[in-house]
Amino acid sequence: MAEQNTQTVKGSTPTQALGGSQGSGQASGQDLEPHGPLQTPHGNTTINETVVQKLAGIAAREVPGVHSMGNAARRAFDSLSGRIPGSQTNVAGGVSVEKGEEQTAIDLTIIIEYGSAVVDVADSIRRNVIRSVEQATGLEVLEVNINVTDVHLPDDDQGEDDSSNELK
Repeated sequence: MAEQNTQTVKGSTPTQALGGSQGSGQASGQDLEPHGPLQTPHGNTTINETVVQKLAGIAAREVPGVHSMGNAARRAFDSLSGRIPGSQTNVAGGVSVEKGEEQTAIDLTIIIEYGSAVVDVADSIRRNVIRSVEQATGLEVLEVNINVTDVHLPDDDQGEDDSSNELK
């Protein structure tokens, strides 16, 4: 993550992160103004990092050209767990999140399909992740960093099919 944004997300109070001053309404005896859609006069809403991870993972997987997400160890584990009856797909695999009260930064690790333009896929992922996370949570997405670790070749599927047939 970019260090400047990480400091804003982690180290600042919500008011400081948005450029305001603390306690602006207390001197006059009034309640503090709500800071955003998650802080209202009637209470605050908190969102766990895993919620943001899942939303970002689903949004990234929706983009054409994304073969899979995560590093080799994560994909191997997901492949094995996927063969267990009743197991669920881990949609947060390959997603790392730093979240403050009003802002978040997201890192994604992906494998791209051969023939897809990396720049176009990355731009589409960013747009889709930002739209999905901001719309669902009300958090401001500061950045979406994408690490493309591999290219999935059409011949790779043949090897996967052969190995899965041997296990049956």
